Amino acid sequence: MFKKFIINCDEATTICDKNQYGEATFLEKIKLNIHFIRCRICMKYTKQNVTLTKIYKGHAKNCKSILHCMPKKDKEALKRQLNNYKG
Repeated sequence: MFKKFIINCDEATTICDKNQYGEATFLEKIKLNIHFIRCRICMKYTKQNVTLTKIYKGHAKNCKSILHCMPKKDKEALKRQLNNYKG
């Protein structure tokens, strides 16, 4: 009966990735937690994956708050170059 809850490490990492994006089913989460009981490497992979996601999301939020614009003098110089271009 419990054989259907036993998964290998490849399946565990796939479920871990799905779980990170909220796509893992309840049964898959149970299988993953059972796998963690006997596999510390996959548990560590999951923790590292969560940490990397948090770091990335924090960095992405910071990037969105920074306005990336060309300085006004550079815009004017570019306009002059385009106006002088004879194609």
